[in-house]
Amino acid sequence: MRVYLPCTLPLLDAACHAGEFGPAPLTAYAVTPALREWYADGDDEELEYAAMAQAARASVGLLAADPDAARRRVVVACEVGAVPPADGTVELGDAQLELHVLVPWSAVASVHLDAGSAAEVVGKAAAVWDAAIAGDEDAVFALDSCEGEDLLWYATQEIPDLLAAEGPHGGPKG
Repeated sequence: MRVYLPCTLPLLDAACHAGEFGPAPLTAYAVTPALREWYADGDDEELEYAAMAQAARASVGLLAADPDAARRRVVVACEVGAVPPADGTVELGDAQLELHVLVPWSAVASVHLDAGSAAEVVGKAAAVWDAAIAGDEDAVFALDSCEGEDLLWYATQEIPDLLAAEGPHGGPKG
């Protein structure tokens, strides 16, 4: 099953060096029954995109918690074994699940990362994350603005070079 892990550059760097994402439980996003029901007319590609978009939004929350991380959303696409269905308390349209296992680096299929030009928009969203979660309309607008930024795709073999060039905090290593 394809899952999307919200991440930051420092967390990606740590996982790359450790050879795994953890500790469990990990928050992940996937095409869940609740998401499939919400997007009843969506094809598999649209559903995958919706799950990845929810993971990208969650990445902003991780950025809000780490003021030193580069203001770029990171989503890691992984292939994992079957994930048990949600317990029925999930909201319609929700792609979130909880993984109770470590995810090995070998399960990574790709990494999706904002371009450096998105840092201002993403930074504003991270700065108002708590207010957005509380429902403040202006803060929600700032968070929604991130969705206008495309995530770049990186193959797994490109990640070490990307991290070496960017550094874990998003600035050039020197």
